[in-house]
Amino acid sequence: MLPATCVLSGLLIWLHGREKLAHGHWNTGITSSVLGLGGFTLLGTLAKANGALLPLLALLIEWVIFIPRHPMPTPSTRYWHRVTLLTFAILPATALLAYIAWQGINGITTGGPVGTRPWSTLQRLLTEPRVLVDYLSLLWFPRPFSSGLFNDGYVFSTSLWHPTTTLPSLLLISGLVVLAVHLRHRHPSLTLAILFYFTGHLLESTTLPLELYFEHRNYLPALLMFWPLSLWLADWRKLRAIKIPLLAILPLSLASMTHARAELWGNETQQVMLWARINPDSARAQANAAATDLEAGHPQAAIDRITPLLAQHPEEIQLALNLLTAHCQAGSLHLSDINTAKRAMKITANPGSLLISWFDRTLPVVATGGCKGLTLRDLANLAETALENPRLAGEGRQQDLLFIRGRIELNQNQPDAALTSFMEALTQNMRPAFALEAAATLGRSGHPELGLNLLDYYASMNHQTESPAFGMPMIHAWILEKQNWWPNELAHLRRQLMDDARHAQKDNTP
Repeated sequence: MLPATCVLSGLLIWLHGREKLAHGHWNTGITSSVLGLGGFTLLGTLAKANGALLPLLALLIEWVIFIPRHPMPTPSTRYWHRVTLLTFAILPATALLAYIAWQGINGITTGGPVGTRPWSTLQRLLTEPRVLVDYLSLLWFPRPFSSGLFNDGYVFSTSLWHPTTTLPSLLLISGLVVLAVHLRHRHPSLTLAILFYFTGHLLESTTLPLELYFEHRNYLPALLMFWPLSLWLADWRKLRAIKIPLLAILPLSLASMTHARAELWGNETQQVMLWARINPDSARAQANAAATDLEAGHPQAAIDRITPLLAQHPEEIQLALNLLTAHCQAGSLHLSDINTAKRAMKITANPGSLLISWFDRTLPVVATGGCKGLTLRDLANLAETALENPRLAGEGRQQDLLFIRGRIELNQNQPDAALTSFMEALTQNMRPAFALEAAATLGRSGHPELGLNLLDYYASMNHQTESPAFGMPMIHAWILEKQNWWPNELAHLRRQLMDDARHAQKDNTP
């Protein structure tokens, strides 16, 4: 919603500036135009990448609405308006389109699955028309309940004929675009609504290797979707007998569906179970529902839910780990369950932060003997198996797993081995945040001198960290650097560890 707000605000400010410029108010007109197109494009992009679509959407509005009907009245206003558009709309929009095209060309020529995704770029491009038709059906034929957040079971297209809806969806989308261009002069509001919608999906529903389907991607593209309908309902010169009842029926029916959806979002258990029923092939939906079963104290229900799906998808680590947890809770854990988890750990794609969060929850339970049949050695073997998986080599997963290995070693009373694991993890990415966390972990475990050794190791290394991602992470990193945050925190922790080490030495002195 934040980039959508920035885009809408930027367009409104730009339109205000355009109007002022058309009436000869040069300073206000140019300033507002630059602020709307330039400033709010930057703000929207910092919030999320699709904020970069603002210049392209402004050009679309200019082409559909203003060029045929409201051109700039004088040569001087036309000149400055064109300079503003060229600088803050045409050039950024061209760069964005070139980037999207480059992603597509590069992905198609490379071939094969994209990263950890099971589909190729070409298959994604074949799939997205079906996705867009699904989105449109949600907008024009609304229903209170949908697939929600779990769409990992969405079937991707492998050809124009598989699934069978692929080609019809592609033809429908193409037909709508052609129709919109054809109606540009007679029905500009309809043209703008259609083209605005598809332009709004250019980043998230074309060549970028994002997940295939998320309903929230409609927030920005659908801003003008119902403008033509509103104009039609507001014109009472024709069909008044139909329009008056619709003015009452539409808001009431939409309000009732909004109420039903709000009630669902207000009841987490009901929501989780409904999404599991709607998405039977989604590993995420079933794993989430299984976690809810476990929280409610129904481990057998979780086992019954996960087992058949895991047999179909043995690589789904979230299913394997949830099954392990369910058997722990039920007291029915066997060696075969641990081996199933190891098999999944060996072949799983990158599951993000799932692994470290599961180890975080499970390690204290196992360390206190709370899971019969699962030992610290078993956890260590699972971590080692994950470290050997080449698909877990990127995005900080190796560092996370080495940190987990070190924590397991601490629980096994092997502090020197833990220090070695933490040092190895630190070499993966010299992040000061990780150095702090690892050193503090050693200190909390009763080994402040090893925590100091780790800080010394960090201080002796070349601190070339990975650059933060563009957007708020980059701004956040800049602010922390200006505040000298990390050096201050490292110095504070060092003082605390030195105090702890002195106290421990005094306690051990006869």
